[in-house]
Amino acid sequence: MAGTGEGRAARGGRTRVAAPWVRTRLRAAPGAALALALLVALTACLAAAFPRALDRYEDAGLRRVLDDASARRTTIHLFAPQPGLELPQEEREKALRAAALRKGYADVLAAVDEPLAVDPGQSSYGVITTNPTAALDPWLPRPTGVPTRIALVAQNGLGDHSRPVSGRLPRSTGTVTAATPEVEGAVTAETARTLRIKAGSVIHVPAVERAPLAVRITGVVEPREPGGAYWTAQPVLREPSLVQLPDQGGDADKYWLGALLLPPDAAPALLGTPARPERYWQVAPDTSAPAAHDVPRLASAITALESGPGLARVRERVDPLADATTDLDDVLKSFTELRSGIAPLVAVAAFGTGTVAAVVILMASGLAEDRRRAELLLLRARGGSLRGVFGRLLAETAVVAVPAGALGLVAALLAVPHGRAGHAVAAAVAVTVLACAALPVRAALAHRAVSVHGARGDIASVRPSRRRTVAELTLLVLAAGAVAALRRRGTGTTDSAGGSGDQLVALAPVLVGVIAALVLVRLYPLPLRRLSRPAGRLRGAVAHLSLARAGRTSTSTALPLLALLTALTTAAFGGSVLAGVHDARDHAALLATGADARVEATHALPASLPDRVRRTPGVREVTPVSVAYRAQTGVGSGTAGETVAVVGVEPGAYGRLAREVGLGGFPEESLRAPRSGSGKSGPGTGTDASTGTGTGTDASTGTEADSAGGSIAGSAAGADDTVLPAIASPAVADLYGTEPVSVLMEDGSQVTVRIAAVRELTPAVSDLDFLVVDRGGLTPRAARPTALLVTGDHLDGGALREAAGRGVDVRLRAEARARYVDSPLQSGAERIYTAAVAAGAGYALLALLLALVRAAPERTALLARLRTMGLTRAQGRRLLVLESLPQALLAAAGGALTGWAAIRLLSPGIDLTAIALAAHSPPAGTARLRTDTLSLLVPSATVLALATGIAAAQAWWTGRRGSVWELRAGDSR
Repeated sequence: MAGTGEGRAARGGRTRVAAPWVRTRLRAAPGAALALALLVALTACLAAAFPRALDRYEDAGLRRVLDDASARRTTIHLFAPQPGLELPQEEREKALRAAALRKGYADVLAAVDEPLAVDPGQSSYGVITTNPTAALDPWLPRPTGVPTRIALVAQNGLGDHSRPVSGRLPRSTGTVTAATPEVEGAVTAETARTLRIKAGSVIHVPAVERAPLAVRITGVVEPREPGGAYWTAQPVLREPSLVQLPDQGGDADKYWLGALLLPPDAAPALLGTPARPERYWQVAPDTSAPAAHDVPRLASAITALESGPGLARVRERVDPLADATTDLDDVLKSFTELRSGIAPLVAVAAFGTGTVAAVVILMASGLAEDRRRAELLLLRARGGSLRGVFGRLLAETAVVAVPAGALGLVAALLAVPHGRAGHAVAAAVAVTVLACAALPVRAALAHRAVSVHGARGDIASVRPSRRRTVAELTLLVLAAGAVAALRRRGTGTTDSAGGSGDQLVALAPVLVGVIAALVLVRLYPLPLRRLSRPAGRLRGAVAHLSLARAGRTSTSTALPLLALLTALTTAAFGGSVLAGVHDARDHAALLATGADARVEATHALPASLPDRVRRTPGVREVTPVSVAYRAQTGVGSGTAGETVAVVGVEPGAYGRLAREVGLGGFPEESLRAPRSGSGKSGPGTGTDASTGTGTGTDASTGTEADSAGGSIAGSAAGADDTVLPAIASPAVADLYGTEPVSVLMEDGSQVTVRIAAVRELTPAVSDLDFLVVDRGGLTPRAARPTALLVTGDHLDGGALREAAGRGVDVRLRAEARARYVDSPLQSGAERIYTAAVAAGAGYALLALLLALVRAAPERTALLARLRTMGLTRAQGRRLLVLESLPQALLAAAGGALTGWAAIRLLSPGIDLTAIALAAHSPPAGTARLRTDTLSLLVPSATVLALATGIAAAQAWWTGRRGSVWELRAGDSR
């Protein structure tokens, strides 16, 4: 390339080698190279860590689901009936011996497809009687006179999975056949304790056409791993169960069902009993082996073994009548459903942060091209080819970006050791390629034509090109489609194929931010043009000069505005998602408890309990309520009654509580029972007719008490009743309207209520239709508190439970909230979202810093020149601050407004229920996205404060240095 100084030149009779291009450029701008290296390393590290973090928390979530499911559900049960009677007896007995079962077990394992991994230590095989018969020994326990039933089990590996507590393990003596009169057996310690069996006991079970089969107990064993699949896949092996016979009126009969453990070679003896022996092979999966990304293949392997090619191979090699069953596919389905509810939200965070990172990298390359524009123009003017310029810029950038990308990849692999390495490498390579190609491509596009000098490129004079308009309109169409798709389809489901439609939906928030940024970039010059002339008429040159400087800023500085708005929108959206998740859990926990704590019993609480609870640490207020969960409405009306929960409260205290917690607050007067005829009845008491009006109340009449029962006489008896005002749930209000309703309480008393107000929620009950009344209008028995709603700060659960005593349930709101976070999928997704919000805010600050660092030399030289003309230090500070304010203020205000608009647009399609409440049923609908003020304002305010602070600091630092240092001869600034 001519004019680049490369090659050999003969001067003065000597041959001199020019300095290499890359080394020269790196030495000329070490700060820019270091900044690029840090940006690439940080972005590559985040990009590589994301897929591995995703794999880590999804794998942990899958293991949690498998571990929480019982082994009976996760074990794959393959079974075959006893050999047919048409076969010779010897063949039937041979099929039940240990050798044949062992061979069948090997064939079953051979039929298991990858990635289904088998845990050989917990898998088992054997023979079990599917129709347990009644033992003939009268000394076995009989709870209701029904004999104990015994299941005979000959399972392999008893010695490996248990240790003898007394006696020894059972053995087979000689060849056991269907006619063998006695075999040895063992029982677990739990079975021995429940059924009163000990070593040496003999248990007899019925046989077919022969004397009963005697099982001599030679030992009592203790399982080594009681929770392992070996013992829990067939729960009867470890402990007996009390079985209830079908109820035929009166008390149902019950009997004990226990298991006797026989040696494997004793299985042929079961053919001589009527208990229908069955061969089985139990395949226990290795719950630590599966990876979440293999769940589709794992489900396919389970289906193949349960009802597909795997089962066909088992039937071909083991028994044509073999069959299989398992609930493992349902367990995996529950995990898939939870992940499908969380994955779209994580995709939104990933696409948002990835877009912001890409924009910042492109912004950095744009600033670098703008800084070197004169140099590149000179290279092209002196004969440099476009290919040569592109190649040298690519080499110069690659020398910095490739090692930085590799360093970021290594840091990510070390920071997140679990997960697939291929996806991490691909993400880091993508970041590195983008960083390497951004500057060369931009320079090649900007310098296609050779020119002596560049045209004026300030932001207030340059008009957008047609290509830019077309590109922006295309983005606008994509953003509109993504928003419409997200509002219509939501994030509740996702395509397992991960199609482009789902990716477009995930891009909706960031596309909204990009479109808003492009609109603001177009609008940015307009106020600058309109304000420049009025500012010129002001006294002093600072305001006019600052606006002129802001308007003559290069168009490349629009990239920081784009990066800032996109980053702030992403941070605001992610912060609102996290705030919505926390609010949904708080609300669900509040609905479950009704207050900060709930003390409740199925019976009336002691009269002294409220005072004891008030004295516990942290308690602020205690509100007693009586809850009758099985009250009947419509008594005596001739219509079918409804079961509702009648809540008796003290209107003043309960109204304050409801308003404080935000669950159906109401004024005290709307619920207060009439005082002249309170309706409170007891022996020998009565009331006169009274009429009263108030909020939501109608005229009411008095009642006459039943002197014997202490309950209110119903209207059917001809007595006048006091009508209590009530607050009702919507369903009850729709059913009865404002007409008086007779309610039969649990204690047999009756009250008449009229619905005065309707509330969807109330603190005392949740998920039930309710009526809230003044408990002063109930009988003394019905008015006795059954629950205490406690409010306070930092409540001590232990102290509350100690004060409540036995038989009383104590639930804390904080404990209820903690139970909603029961899956690593939730916690992992929250951590990723938190990291995404932090990354978005960090990239916003980084974009601002890059823009300010790029403009710092020019601003410093400007201040130095102006100081030679008499500009004071205070004026210099104001100049730089006012110059930086338009772009920073536009970015801050635009970021907050764009984040608010994105949340308002997309909230109908964002469902936070899966990530907030996981497998728990939401108490009151779905958890929706809401605007979080802190998430909107804090990042924007930080950007604004940082921009003005850096400008003021730069002016202060420049004022400390002499003008001669800044105005050196030949300085191009």
